[in-house]
Amino acid sequence: MEILNLSLPATNRFASNYLEQSADIQPFFHYRYNDVEEDKKRMAELGGRIFPRREVAAHIEAFMERFPTSEAVKKSIEKLRQNDSVVVIGGQQAGILTGPLYSIHKVISIIKLAEQKERQLGVPVVPVFWIAGEDHDFQEVNHVFVPVNQKVDKWTYPERVLQKKMVSDIELNKDVCLTWVQNIIENFGETEHTNTLLQFAEEQVSRSKNFVDFFANIIMELFKDYGLLIVDSGNKDFRLIQRDFFTQQIEQHETITFSVLEQQKQIGNKGYPITIDISDQAANLFFYDQKENERILLEYNRELNRFVGKSGTASFSKEELMELVSTKPEQLSNNVVTRPLMQEWLFPTLAFIAGPGEISYWAELKLVFEHFRIKMPPIVPRLNITFLDRSVETDISDLKLNITDILTRGTEHEKESFLSTIKDVELEEMFSKAKAGLMEQYQLIEAKTEELDRGLLPMLKKNEAYLLKEINFMQSRLEDSVKFRHNVILNKYARVDLALRPDGFPQERVWNVFYYLNEYGLTFIKDIMTEAFEFDGSHKVIKM
Repeated sequence: MEILNLSLPATNRFASNYLEQSADIQPFFHYRYNDVEEDKKRMAELGGRIFPRREVAAHIEAFMERFPTSEAVKKSIEKLRQNDSVVVIGGQQAGILTGPLYSIHKVISIIKLAEQKERQLGVPVVPVFWIAGEDHDFQEVNHVFVPVNQKVDKWTYPERVLQKKMVSDIELNKDVCLTWVQNIIENFGETEHTNTLLQFAEEQVSRSKNFVDFFANIIMELFKDYGLLIVDSGNKDFRLIQRDFFTQQIEQHETITFSVLEQQKQIGNKGYPITIDISDQAANLFFYDQKENERILLEYNRELNRFVGKSGTASFSKEELMELVSTKPEQLSNNVVTRPLMQEWLFPTLAFIAGPGEISYWAELKLVFEHFRIKMPPIVPRLNITFLDRSVETDISDLKLNITDILTRGTEHEKESFLSTIKDVELEEMFSKAKAGLMEQYQLIEAKTEELDRGLLPMLKKNEAYLLKEINFMQSRLEDSVKFRHNVILNKYARVDLALRPDGFPQERVWNVFYYLNEYGLTFIKDIMTEAFEFDGSHKVIKM
């Protein structure tokens, strides 16, 4: 493998400026990333705070018993119990088959940064992946995209989930899931690794009871040797540790919301768009109605002095909500505002690994953290990775394309330029003249028809449109014939786009890791993990 480092803009302007550590971005964060001196300041801050280390470590140890493990995992749990340990943490939804590649990139980033910081700082640094199992948007996690006939095809898990269930509570029909996964892998095409991958997939399905299990089993089987720890924010036992922190959130809910809105004003004044959708009535808390299997976002109604769900689906006084925290904390969960806060209370976080969107919304939380007299952790952009197959690299070379341009905007511009060089100009002129002549003659016929019988004008227009359509059809067929003679070159453009910029999107937002496991085998991840990565904001192209 070879890594090529490129300078590419992020998917949003705020994140791009953050990568460059622009001066107008820094006021929205407490630390600069990729700076050992800033890490030392963060270590000093964490040293003055108290964390429920033993409770969290005990929970993770019990939670992870059912997933693939290793001595490295056990060692990470022991590290977490130590008073001088810190964590590198990041999270994602439990996408089926792990979802788009960026979830895998995030895991790699967490592990690699933890290894790097442990060497630099000489303290135990534990990699932790936070699975957002309390999320209820099933449509975001129930599908993968696969290449079919040189196009992007969406394959959706066939079972429907009608209620707004937490992903942690969505059971997996093992027979349905296995058949679906087998079809996906077989669609990739048979390689020397296909049978092994099918067996791997069958093992993970057989171990899993729900969507989070399925996600966690795959992730841990791929990354267990690197000491990765995982938590599920939708796990009931995990909520028990969070009770005191839920209490603080409820007590301070109005200040939390006010702080977000104030920070958003400051960001908006700098000309940046706002990421978090929040109103001044936000309670930043979900209630999980177990009878209806539905997760309901609560708001604070000042007139009623109650916390209510939309359309009156739930209603609590402050005292009732506090009672719920005490007796049934599993029925409460955080939203995008309070999840980072909860994470910060639970874990001694040296660094948070963030995607472009997360960088934007963390910036809107600075005043919330300051209200609780703590600082946001250094926000480290996750590794942006593109996998480049040697055959695709050959196509790029043959077409004399620039890899930076491809990753930024695809090959459409270059393909159109090529098509302009192979056009039959004489043919195009002939058809243009034919269409112009037809329209000219029909204008004369139309004038005559108006004299003789105006009632026939609609039929005449229809007849003219029909003839033009037939001429255009013939022109298109002849142009296709010209293109066919250059099909080898056009297919190269198509292969490059499909591999690196599918449907105009970054590779990491479309393709799934199982495609690459089928191509390169289950050692694919191990091969990547042997490489050294710098968290310098550059885009990593890994030549396979």
